[in-house]
Amino acid sequence: QVQLVESGGGLVQPGGSLRLSCAASGSIFSINAMGWYRQVPGKQRELVARITSRDSTNYADSVKGRFTISRVTVKNTVYLQMNSLKPEDTAVYYCNADLVSAGPLLRKDYWGQGTQVTVSS
Repeated sequence: QVQLVESGGGLVQPGGSLRLSCAASGSIFSINAMGWYRQVPGKQRELVARITSRDSTNYADSVKGRFTISRVTVKNTVYLQMNSLKPEDTAVYYCNADLVSAGPLLRKDYWGQGTQVTVSS
């Protein structure tokens, strides 16, 4: 069983910063990539940022230069540093992991439960 546990969401004023964390635990053989997605009511979930096992990253155009994704391999943890936040960043943020679970080896996507980020004055 694999779990993704997120933390770090909350309420922040425009221009402020937040740091999201996501830790993967359980029977993990290897992690190919981890990332963050976000969703607002009535819209599709969209990619925010993603980092691969080789530290290749990609970002949504709307967050480039403001958000930074990073990871700590030994902790199976990914972070999203969000700076210069805007009201349009308000959403539920979901952690995603593309990983291979152990016993038997099976590659699939896993999702966290989501954490609310609200940017408002």
